[in-house]
Amino acid sequence: MPCNCKILAIGYLTLAAGAAAADDSRWSIGIETGPVRQARNDIQRPGDTGTRFGLDDTVGNGPYPFFRFEATYKLSDKHELRGLIAPFQIEDDGALRQDTSYDGQNFPAGPVNAKYKFNSYRFTWRYTLVDADRWLFKLGATGKIRDAEVSLRQGNTQARDSNIGFVPLLHAYGEYRFAERWRGILDFDGLIGPGGRAVDMALKLGYDVTKNLTLEGGYRMLEGGVDRDEVYSFALFHYAVIGARYRF
Repeated sequence: MPCNCKILAIGYLTLAAGAAAADDSRWSIGIETGPVRQARNDIQRPGDTGTRFGLDDTVGNGPYPFFRFEATYKLSDKHELRGLIAPFQIEDDGALRQDTSYDGQNFPAGPVNAKYKFNSYRFTWRYTLVDADRWLFKLGATGKIRDAEVSLRQGNTQARDSNIGFVPLLHAYGEYRFAERWRGILDFDGLIGPGGRAVDMALKLGYDVTKNLTLEGGYRMLEGGVDRDEVYSFALFHYAVIGARYRF
């Protein structure tokens, strides 16, 4: 019997397209870790009458370990959801350089135990604006829950300020695939507003070990704070980043 090659070819392409669609990854999970150093961490409470002191001067710059976990779900070719958990805490013994009034308590210069907590929980919606051979760019919005605490303890004297609040942020994500298996990555959450700002930006290099697994490494910066009568707090952290992302 004669072979209808055209029909066979169409059937093969249809099956291949269906297989490719079935292989499309909707989920991805990523982890990030490494050392982080505090370049600046100025604190004053109340912001108009308390004593401004640097937590980096009090307990040192670090480095301290950090960990992040991220999961994304692709709703469609253009729309994507992302969840991020980024806990971070410093607790160490140090020394105050001057007599310090913090949150209504007075601490003389000298040895002190300090705790700094800044846990971040975020939910992001983002939209793919560009998805070309080499370029990928997504833009969206992030809702951030901030769980923060700063406390000082010196003998029987202790002061603790904790705060849980919501922060809206702009989000951007970009990739440039400059070689086979290699990509440059930009990851950004940030916003500047009256009396405060928040910027979380990473520049990373990614290597595709397999179709589903990418190893990443690079640099992350976290900077921001608030300047109000109730509290003054501005910090700058530098991260050395290693991580991995798996798509399925």
